[in-house]
Amino acid sequence: MTFDTIIRNGRWFDGTGAPSAIRNIGITNGRIAAVTVEDIDESDCKQIFDASGRWVMPGFIDIHTHYDVELWKGAGLAESVRHGVTTVVMGSCSISTVHVEAEDAGDLFGRVEAIPRDHVVQAISGNKTWSNAEEYIAALESLPLGPNVNGFIGHSDLRVSSMGLDRATDELVKPSRVELKQMQAKLAEALDAGFAGMSIMNLKFDKVDGDRCRSRTLPSTYAKRGEFRRLKGVVRSKGRVVQSAPNMRMPLDILFHALQSWGVFRKPLKTSLAAAMDSKANPMGWIVLKAVMRLGNMLGGDFRFQHLPVPFTVYADGIDFVMFEEFGSGEEAMDLADCVERDELMQDEAYRRRFRKDYDDKWGIKSWHRDFFDAVIVECPDPSVIGRSFGQVGLDRGGLHPVDAFLDLVVEHGQAVRWVTTIFNHRPKVLDRLSKYPYIHMGFADSGAHMRNMAFYNMGLRLLKRVRDAEQAGAPFMTAEQAVHRLTGELAEWFGLDAGHLRVGDRADLVIVDPEHLDESVDQFCEENSEQYEGMVRMVNRNDETVKAVLISGQPVVVEGKPTALLGSTRTGSFLRAGRQSPAILANNAAAQTISNKC
Repeated sequence: MTFDTIIRNGRWFDGTGAPSAIRNIGITNGRIAAVTVEDIDESDCKQIFDASGRWVMPGFIDIHTHYDVELWKGAGLAESVRHGVTTVVMGSCSISTVHVEAEDAGDLFGRVEAIPRDHVVQAISGNKTWSNAEEYIAALESLPLGPNVNGFIGHSDLRVSSMGLDRATDELVKPSRVELKQMQAKLAEALDAGFAGMSIMNLKFDKVDGDRCRSRTLPSTYAKRGEFRRLKGVVRSKGRVVQSAPNMRMPLDILFHALQSWGVFRKPLKTSLAAAMDSKANPMGWIVLKAVMRLGNMLGGDFRFQHLPVPFTVYADGIDFVMFEEFGSGEEAMDLADCVERDELMQDEAYRRRFRKDYDDKWGIKSWHRDFFDAVIVECPDPSVIGRSFGQVGLDRGGLHPVDAFLDLVVEHGQAVRWVTTIFNHRPKVLDRLSKYPYIHMGFADSGAHMRNMAFYNMGLRLLKRVRDAEQAGAPFMTAEQAVHRLTGELAEWFGLDAGHLRVGDRADLVIVDPEHLDESVDQFCEENSEQYEGMVRMVNRNDETVKAVLISGQPVVVEGKPTALLGSTRTGSFLRAGRQSPAILANNAAAQTISNKC
């Protein structure tokens, strides 16, 4: 047999959790054609990778992204692909771009996902040729897609396209019978087209951008039980997934999700909740969440949490910090788009009293730990405060309350004050326990959003580093094979995607990793100018020594950590329709490369 690509002597992981082994791999027409201990005839093979000492595994699957906008501005999605991600799932948190028009998309994405609103409007208005799910898929596949994609149909998308943004965000308005039927029909059509499911939103501090309905919560949060029941019924009947972020202000909301997933005497409703599990603000919360997961699944449900298996470290510029949306005084500042008005507010003593009161309220369930002693300044025009916490600055300035120290610096320097804190997943032992818990999915990277705030594009590499470090220290908490399975095959099987495995007949979507460079570099953050957003500085990861190659449909889109000319110029990915096998994209001979690499 003649192969298009051969990978020699790599430690092969098939994505099922089975033991890894040294194997030679042959690829033909975008799929795995041979996995063998025998030497493979390399005659007429254009691409040969020597993977000796390397790990060869299925490409990672990122199940929680907001690439709905960036895809139209740079379809290669290089920030994810260069870290081994070969499949992304979009449409998270109730917002997608399948039905809404450009202005509505800008209002839905701009503030909650910290994607500049004008870029959202431009991307959608400049590319929209679709009016339904099938046309949307066709539009995606007309792009030079880098990774494979799938998506959720967003409940806020359905609501706004059926009711209009104003009515969809009015507490006193319910959808008419006709509007509800429209939502059900659009949802059913998207699921039949192969979307993974529907995303909804219960969290109340995600806000709308723009001038028309500014600072109202996302449309999905206004839906009543009857609307959710009807839409979830459609998802249940199709065997697809409901994704949500639970309302942290109402702990019983999580229990309701678990009970709604209940499958006794009916088909279980697959439910995936986004939750950064181990919270500094609620140190026992992860135990409660585990108990709810266990209960939901014991009752016959199919209930999972999406969990980021690394510390949830967040950067902020001035007062632009999404976690401030969860308390009143923080909302007041975030509601003001005008910088002058914000400065006036932050200098007002009455406002400062409200902020101090909210800050000092340590009771109840919350996301941010509200500790400015645990918030370190990393950039500021005043070099004397760099490397210090706002709490320390307050002490240095005569014992100022931490809130006053923070507001003083923000009023003086605005967004030039850049600071960092870790709000979730800060305890390594708890992270280890959660990473192997069976009802948890590796996810919640938020790729493509919050571009000035965080970068978890290399989440999979960071989990592999933790697993390898623990093994070398003689205290393993899971095997490398189990970790690869959690990042690939397990997710593909649960979401019904043709991805995540590396066996004969499977898609040749894979990553070659140098385990010796699963080192400190994978835990670091970088900043780079983004071509997609007119040079805006975004947070990224850079692990060029770690990722030796990434292949999608058997085509090399990353080599030696660097994107090749194929990525973003030639289509290699597909829309993977849930529950179906998807054809690989055959190489364009004009774009194909001849590579013989000792990677």
